Amino acid sequence: MKPSQVTRHLACVLGMILLNASLLGAQDLVADPEGFIIASPADLVPPDGGRRTTVLGDPNEPGMYVIRLTFEPGQGSRPHYHSQARYITVIEGTWWVSSGARADVYDPDSMRAVEAGGFLFQPPDGHHYDMAKDEPVTVQIMGLGPVQTTSIPQDSN
Repeated sequence: MKPSQVTRHLACVLGMILLNASLLGAQDLVADPEGFIIASPADLVPPDGGRRTTVLGDPNEPGMYVIRLTFEPGQGSRPHYHSQARYITVIEGTWWVSSGARADVYDPDSMRAVEAGGFLFQPPDGHHYDMAKDEPVTVQIMGLGPVQTTSIPQDSN
């Protein structure tokens, strides 16, 4: 995707946030009479000590979604891709990623570090994998649903 396409897509996503504010319902976040939602960090803690908080929408349904995921050290994914673009902000910790053609083969030693406050854009069908290595990591993922995730088969040798 060209930078101008990323900018247009991001503007579309941000516009959808404003347009869909009244459709929120996850995590008991409720819009005020003017449609604003203001959530404190305590409002975004995963329920029952889980690792996922749905902030907005549902990745399995049409429309905008925002989720927060917390990974413990050593937790992460294997090579895969998503049918839709995803916009990811590292909230806490250092997130390790591999992307592009090199991400077709799982090799944790070749990953790049993305520190807290960092941002990732994953284009539709962009091959990648990611993980928390030495510390817990919380990421916020935004995108348009529905999104399908496809695993990239690995050679068993």
